[in-house]
Amino acid sequence: MNHTANRRTILGLGLAAAISGAGAAAAQATSAAMTLSPTTGPVGTTVSVTGTGFPGLTTGSLTLGSNKVALKTLKNGTFTASIVVPAGTAAIAPVTAQVGRTTLSTNFTVAAAETSASLPPVSSALLRFGLIPAAGIAGSAEIDATSKLVGEQPALLLGYRDFQQAAPIAELDAATTRGAIPMMTWEPWVAGAGAGAVQPAYTLAAIAAGNFDTYITQWGAGLASWGKPVMLRFAHEMNGDWYPWCETVNGNQPGDYIRAWQHVHDLVTAAGAFNVTWVWAPNGGGPGDMAAMYPGDGYVDVLGLDAYNWGTTQSWSSWQSPDALFGYWLDQLRVIAPGKQIIITETASTETGGSKADWNTSLVPYLNSQPDVTGFIWFNLNKETDWRIESSTASSNAFTAALAARR
Repeated sequence: MNHTANRRTILGLGLAAAISGAGAAAAQATSAAMTLSPTTGPVGTTVSVTGTGFPGLTTGSLTLGSNKVALKTLKNGTFTASIVVPAGTAAIAPVTAQVGRTTLSTNFTVAAAETSASLPPVSSALLRFGLIPAAGIAGSAEIDATSKLVGEQPALLLGYRDFQQAAPIAELDAATTRGAIPMMTWEPWVAGAGAGAVQPAYTLAAIAAGNFDTYITQWGAGLASWGKPVMLRFAHEMNGDWYPWCETVNGNQPGDYIRAWQHVHDLVTAAGAFNVTWVWAPNGGGPGDMAAMYPGDGYVDVLGLDAYNWGTTQSWSSWQSPDALFGYWLDQLRVIAPGKQIIITETASTETGGSKADWNTSLVPYLNSQPDVTGFIWFNLNKETDWRIESSTASSNAFTAALAARR
């Protein structure tokens, strides 16, 4: 599914920032801005910070309480960094970015922590429930609320990073701390509002030629050093035409996707990241031939599939039951890579055009009846339509009952 305008939304929006400085530095800082995701949470929360309008190609630091991390802005004056809320932090704590002579602060609200006893457990069911939270995989308040709503914590948590961002170790820690396996979608482009499928610097050939080798190796080394199990979903939905890595756009040619995937895989593995499970996840529909873009059994551990019930929200869409939505594409995956486990890596349903409650009731037993499907991950955002589990009481009640019935 094309979430082009939503990657930064998933990373979140924060509070308006207060700018301090003097003279030329103050004048330069007036265009700076900083957002936090989440804006509130308990001690131990990982806060994703996005800055714009800072001096370009400049090193700096990010401070929250007693924690301090280094950062470096890109040429356009933007940065993305993460910092953990340390113990002893005040109830209202400034997150402060200092880049050159520009200083900017935004307040984070420290909330009381949920106790593990107050949250339901992760289910031991063979069909794992996963979640894509709007606030990212470190958005503890949102994940806690969803867990309470559906009666279990997610066993899988999926987040997103583009090729401007470092390996999100703090976020991975947040997921594993609550008993989930993190899955990181790694996107070879510059994401954000207005980002499109034509980004000439990010052709598949450029990746295979080594233009990003230093960065890719840094990711591999970071994941290797972290050492815990992590699923890496590189360049998903490659059979579409909405991302620069799709083989039908951006000057890409047949065979380029496989060469790029194998190159990235080899670099990450050479860095020692044997804790990575590689997830190859096409879309359920698109102009590209997904079979022609399969990197090979030696390069893929798990098959993924993205598919949504758009109902009648679009001129091209109609209401689809779970078996109609997934059946054909699951069969295609089984032909491409027989015997590999499958995870539905993105899914959700609209309320428009049918009964979402009935759809939820059918979804879980349908997937549970597929012996090679080991999990599904729900896109829990109100975006093109209200995909959230809690879009209505009927939807959430049906989803909760369906999960409980498969335990």
